Amino acid sequence: MRCKAGQLLAGTIILVFERLVGLFRFTAVFLQHKNRCRGVNMANLDEIDQRLLAELQAEGRVTNVELAQRVGLTAPPCLRRVRGLEEEGVIKGYHADLDASKLGFAITVFAMVSLKSQAESALREFEDHMADLDEVRECHMLNGEIDFILKVVSRDLQSFQEFLTGKLTPAPNVESVKTSLTIRTAKHMPGVPLNK
Repeated sequence: MRCKAGQLLAGTIILVFERLVGLFRFTAVFLQHKNRCRGVNMANLDEIDQRLLAELQAEGRVTNVELAQRVGLTAPPCLRRVRGLEEEGVIKGYHADLDASKLGFAITVFAMVSLKSQAESALREFEDHMADLDEVRECHMLNGEIDFILKVVSRDLQSFQEFLTGKLTPAPNVESVKTSLTIRTAKHMPGVPLNK
């Protein structure tokens, strides 16, 4: 009798422990997200900061002097504000907008990927693998039937087929991949709508 009661107690303790571990993992992920989002948001940006961001988003190579003139500041406070926005992570970087077709990348494909498991470790492993693939330009986790959507660029259909069969479908935990080839791009606007 004691042996069965001991086994039952041990089983209950293990079950409670597993649930607590799951709760701690959820709490850790939630707090990481909360800490990342807690700094600056649109509600605590003044009109000048919003205008600075709109100008920089439209033209990242503008000089500080020109930027200051556009938003009605002198150069030193303008630079201080931009550096503050960079330090807060609102401005993550500055990039050139390249013409893929002029560089020989004629194909853009969206790949919808379903995974065998949605355990956090499996999701992270897939994301890490996608981060290492240069052809994958964007990787977004979705809710619903499809787990991830990828934006993939390639030089031609042959090289895309080689990527698909040699790198994407054999990736960790991949169950299925559906692809859609873009015909044309009607709108390409990086960033967010700041002028509203």
